[in-house]
Amino acid sequence: MRLVRLGAPGSERPAVLADDDTAHDLSGLTADIDGAFLAGDGTGRARAALEAGELPRLDAAGLRVGAPIARPGKVVCIGLNYARHAAESGAQPPAEPVVFMKAADTVVGPDDEVRIPRNSVKTDYEVELAVVIGREARYLDSPAESAARIAGYAVSNDVSEREFQLERGGQWDKGKSCETFNPLGPWLVPAAGIDVPGLRLQSWVNGEARQDETAGDMIFDVPHLIWYLSQFMVLYPGDVVNTGTPAGVAMGLPGQPYLRAGDVMELSISGLGRQRQVCI
Repeated sequence: MRLVRLGAPGSERPAVLADDDTAHDLSGLTADIDGAFLAGDGTGRARAALEAGELPRLDAAGLRVGAPIARPGKVVCIGLNYARHAAESGAQPPAEPVVFMKAADTVVGPDDEVRIPRNSVKTDYEVELAVVIGREARYLDSPAESAARIAGYAVSNDVSEREFQLERGGQWDKGKSCETFNPLGPWLVPAAGIDVPGLRLQSWVNGEARQDETAGDMIFDVPHLIWYLSQFMVLYPGDVVNTGTPAGVAMGLPGQPYLRAGDVMELSISGLGRQRQVCI
């Protein structure tokens, strides 16, 4: 089962994709896939309704796929969480997770256009595993408590402007928060049964392979990250945590092939779906 939002921006309809890829309307169960829905065991209720045959079929042909979570309260990001990416960035693997924030309104659909910012010459791509929070996480006692707080997982593109991020002083946020800088989806896949370390993260630009590692290569795994973040902030249902990107970003490649208008990004995580964005 996969949770999806279909339709024009601002008018998405909540739906479920069954194992046979048929779409089923969730709007009789919830107005949207958001924090309140997740906090109320929305994934469990959706699964039960689907298995009981209570969700009407939905013709999804031609419908835009939106971000699978509506209006995240915040997007929390982890930097330098893969050793090879830290190395290509010229950094040592961190002793503790590197944490920064990304404006929540950067979140767009998985196939929406990505806008290269005005005066940008160093816009970059980053395939990441996104964790969507389903229950409040506050001062967790150990990483073992993290799993109960996770609603599911999705593909995320943590688009970044490296000059804004690294060369203009201050914090990373201003290189991360430009409009359209966080395509998310296509689906939210419930956490149950997902083998996170085995997930394969890949990206391509104009058909050329760029990134390819598994989530098992993370320096700090997902349970550790959720526990760690809960010591510094409250994670609420509907919040998104981007868990870091593998090596192969433009910043670390010979010639630094940053994105330009017309470039096509494709990103995939095994079992979680595929994205495609055209840069404008």
